[in-house]
Amino acid sequence: MFTVTKQPQTEPIYVLNDTESQSSLTVFPDRGGIATSWRVGDRELLYLDTDRFTDPSLSVRGGVPILFPICGNLPDNTYKIGDRQYALKQHGFAREMPWTVSDKSTTTDASLTILLESNEATRQVYPFDFAVTFTYRIQGSKLVIDQTYTNKSDTPMPFSTGLHPYFLAPDKDRLTFEIAADSYQEKQTGEVHPFAGEFDFSQAEIDAAFTNVTANTATATDAGQKLTLSMTTSADYHTVVFWTVKGKDFYCLEPWTAPRNSLNTGVDLLHVSPGQTLTSNVTFAANFI
Repeated sequence: MFTVTKQPQTEPIYVLNDTESQSSLTVFPDRGGIATSWRVGDRELLYLDTDRFTDPSLSVRGGVPILFPICGNLPDNTYKIGDRQYALKQHGFAREMPWTVSDKSTTTDASLTILLESNEATRQVYPFDFAVTFTYRIQGSKLVIDQTYTNKSDTPMPFSTGLHPYFLAPDKDRLTFEIAADSYQEKQTGEVHPFAGEFDFSQAEIDAAFTNVTANTATATDAGQKLTLSMTTSADYHTVVFWTVKGKDFYCLEPWTAPRNSLNTGVDLLHVSPGQTLTSNVTFAANFI
């Protein structure tokens, strides 16, 4: 049995449930459309810093923030369209804006569709009219996130998009990874390092970008939790970013369609023609081993 329930809170909270597998997903449309909890059975899979989440002045650290219309940061937070310069903060504005619920279903799964549309504020920093939908679906131990990006402007719309999921990991030293790349670039230094499935978690921070991955599936195995998490994306995703900080019980395995600064460099930048829609998809699957 599938259910989608709106909780009686000050800000709307939606909980998707698959009662047979006892899995659930909690979504806050007004808080950037973020999913804050994903449970399978009695296991919580996402990390959430609740103190930061309850303070609107702080960026959210946890759940699954939505990245649009850029992933990562731009030099000096600026880019150009034609001769005009615009400013965009790291990861764009979608994760900080209220989304509206446009649909929900309990027919073949528990699903919730949320919508973000351009407005005067977005046009000041990103001069395009758009409609973006995210449909969260849960069934069994899978979380599927279907997306559409519609260009309502009269010129082609460039963008990149991605997710920033925080996965709970009480003992990161028990983690190993399968990512379809043999090296990554470190953000802090720009150095390229070989990769064989493990990271040195004694570092204060790890911010590693795997660009031009050769397959659209990545896997994290947590021997301590006896858990394997896989991430499968549609073909538009070309970058995987791994991020964590020392002393915090999370790691982020992030699917991005393009690397940092793609609005300036054009590398792997997506373009949607006027009146057209691009669709994409990310699926997470949990397997207890």
